[in-house]
Amino acid sequence: MSLTSFLTFLLIGGLAGWITGLITKGKGFGLAGNVIVGIVGAFLGGFCLGLLGISAHSIVGQLIFAVLGSVLFVWLLGFIRK
Repeated sequence: MSLTSFLTFLLIGGLAGWITGLITKGKGFGLAGNVIVGIVGAFLGGFCLGLLGISAHSIVGQLIFAVLGSVLFVWLLGFIRK
């Protein structure tokens, strides 16, 4: 993985986590929390949507996958806590 790919991965993760924070709680999770939630969400979203045969070929598509996966991840965490 090149440095540019890694930085893009972190940027998409941070944006996805921030958007997820706005959707689920009304605020973000902090910089590190946003990146972690976004990265886990990107993997989860890519896996779940990949099972359905859907793939993302653009940065916008990857961001949408990451946000959907992050929302699912936060929902699962909330479900486990209760």
